[in-house]
Amino acid sequence: MPAPELLPFFTDLCAIASPPGEERAVADSVLAYLRALGLEADEDGAAALVGSTAGNLYCCLPGNGAAGTPIFLCAHLDTVPPEGPIEPVVEAGVVRNAAGTILGADDKAAVAVMLEAARRIVEGGLPHAGVELLFTPKEEVGLLGAAAFDHTRLRARVGYVYDQASPIGEVILGAPHQRSLLVSFRGRAAHAGMYPEEGRSAIAAAARAIADLRLGRLDDETSASVGVIRGGTARNIIPERCFFEAEARSHDERKLAGLVEEMLEAFTFAATLADCAVEAEVRETYRGYRFRPDEPAVRLALDGIGRAGIEPRTGLTGGAADANVFNERGLACVNLSNGMAQIHTPDEHIAVEDLERMVDVTLGLVAAARDGA
Repeated sequence: MPAPELLPFFTDLCAIASPPGEERAVADSVLAYLRALGLEADEDGAAALVGSTAGNLYCCLPGNGAAGTPIFLCAHLDTVPPEGPIEPVVEAGVVRNAAGTILGADDKAAVAVMLEAARRIVEGGLPHAGVELLFTPKEEVGLLGAAAFDHTRLRARVGYVYDQASPIGEVILGAPHQRSLLVSFRGRAAHAGMYPEEGRSAIAAAARAIADLRLGRLDDETSASVGVIRGGTARNIIPERCFFEAEARSHDERKLAGLVEEMLEAFTFAATLADCAVEAEVRETYRGYRFRPDEPAVRLALDGIGRAGIEPRTGLTGGAADANVFNERGLACVNLSNGMAQIHTPDEHIAVEDLERMVDVTLGLVAAARDGA
């Protein structure tokens, strides 16, 4: 059975819900595609480690005699959780979801593009210095699949992730460091109508703490957010417990450390005013990275994009991708834009033309690596 064409394969992938931890059906589609090309692909044991139905998928296209630089390409299989059905439609050359939730172009556009490029390499007998494909689970909840992958399996020391929601041609030179904060306020329960003066509201303390935080974009390289809050047991009980999850990001580690300390002080102050207790756990979610424009992996990306007839440009991102993991482990992994837009929203979409252009970019990267850019 031949491998399917790019657009129908992409829309079929999008129609399969794959929130973090439930990537099995998408993983099976990817494995079937690779095997239809006559390629060997395997799945590691990361599923049990990260709490998913699928592990990391790995496939190696050994170099076919061409000199140059082997490269690896990476995309993630999961999406943010959809809040309804996914019914991909093509309207005026744009793929979107007709059912009012995410499309899943983040990152299934990259999955489809990588596979289509592999098909053209295999069926066209295109010369290359070695191309490895990696597909990861649970990227959206902390880059967990990539973190669980044995990176020593990769022969290539240079790689590319297609996971930046911006017009095609952007090469990401840097991503931020991030800290997650898990915060728990403990007060004293009491009947809200009969003995309210005996209670100590954990929700009120948490609300005061959050109100005191500097949130949103703090400067051009730093941001902070509170994304989850829960607490209480009933409307007529002074709430004894309140939990919330916050995060802080910055391209500057010193700024990040100072911001986290400021947040912790706000939690303590709010708890003291409300006569409550507070506990906060700070986790390093991922480390940031920064490339110079003249580094080999960046030069290769710029050359590959140029070969696709696109004017390249460089920039920074406020988000993370699997590239963060591989750079921390000593591999040069560059994140590239892939044309998806309005990700994580019901308005998420991508142009059909951009899917094709990213295949051209991929083949341009392969050619640039072969030629020793």
